[in-house]
Amino acid sequence: MTGFLGQTLLYIVPFLLVLTFIVTIHELGHFLVARAFGVKIDRFSIGFGKTIVARTDRRGTEWRLAWLPLGGYVKFAGDLDASSVPDQAGLAELKQRVVAEGGAGAERDYFHFKPIWQRALIVAAGPAANFLLAMVLFTVLFSVVGEQIVAPRVARVSPGTPAAEAGFQPRDLILAVNGQPVLEGAEVTRIVIMSAGDPLRFTVDRGGRQVFLTATPERRVEDDELAGRVRIARIGLEMSPLAQDFKYRRLNPLEAAGKGVDTIGDTVATTGTYIGRIFTGKESGDLLNGPLGIAKAAGGVTRQAVAANPDPVWMAANLALTFLQFAAIVSIGIGIVNLLPIPVLDGGHLLFYGYEAVARRPVPARVQEVGYRVGLALLAGLMLFATWNDLQKLSLFKFLGGLA
Repeated sequence: MTGFLGQTLLYIVPFLLVLTFIVTIHELGHFLVARAFGVKIDRFSIGFGKTIVARTDRRGTEWRLAWLPLGGYVKFAGDLDASSVPDQAGLAELKQRVVAEGGAGAERDYFHFKPIWQRALIVAAGPAANFLLAMVLFTVLFSVVGEQIVAPRVARVSPGTPAAEAGFQPRDLILAVNGQPVLEGAEVTRIVIMSAGDPLRFTVDRGGRQVFLTATPERRVEDDELAGRVRIARIGLEMSPLAQDFKYRRLNPLEAAGKGVDTIGDTVATTGTYIGRIFTGKESGDLLNGPLGIAKAAGGVTRQAVAANPDPVWMAANLALTFLQFAAIVSIGIGIVNLLPIPVLDGGHLLFYGYEAVARRPVPARVQEVGYRVGLALLAGLMLFATWNDLQKLSLFKFLGGLA
């Protein structure tokens, strides 16, 4: 029992806390922009299922805390279904009912009768809130911790690997990859991971002279504490910078915010590249995580933060900073996923609004119905695929054995 409770505290609780916090911020983005445009809102719920506590504010919005902490939702007045995009007949029927109940002009308080640009901004505000949250968290992190730049210095070249065949040597300093200057080892790692099977041209400083090397990353299976067992692209280099390769600087809030924006941009670009490589058949999708993978990562960062320093004060500080970084990364991921042009997601709503703006009428009911069925199927398929990935990477039976 103790083992089960320990595993629950380590994996499930951090996962639920992070997920609920991030999804609540996402929904708060929708809520705040909708309220700014005068939209009538029936409910703002944190969690799903049976209500724990609820109250109604002076504008008639019910604020609700539910027992299942898996995110939350905003319900606009007049929502006919999950799509929030009724067809022409549905709009006419809704308007007739609203006017009958509230009088002429009452429909102006309803989301569906707002101008397209307002509806689009309300929908986009959810993902935007995720990116804004990530920027705030990164700004705090970079303001508190500062920035450390560790140059990509080669320490060891594994025999029989692409790096060895390319001619890399210990103490080589990587200056650029494919003509793009690199300052940190993490940049080199990110490029290599996203380039399985693609030749990479390295510019290297070797004792004061430039050397040009070409290596093609190969996939290999690795066990990672946070990601589990994954097939990941490598070239066979180990980095170990010299003392002069470390640079550290404190950032003021403005510089920290700029660094946060850069980090978000890099993460979005890397994610977009990876998704594109999946669709072109260059990646298998091994690195996609579902709920189990995120829970595993949450438990991993918790364990690392606790183990870093046994002193209670330092432990608390490590936990706080680690979870800020983890929450920022997950928030970016949720923002990206919600912008995918799949019906039932925010990106699908925006796609429908684009059609409505051009055609001057909502998407036909039949098209919406088919679109949402396809969207649900795609989303369910993506979740099943990600969950299967999680099971493969986490060695689930071994994990369950640890719960006994």
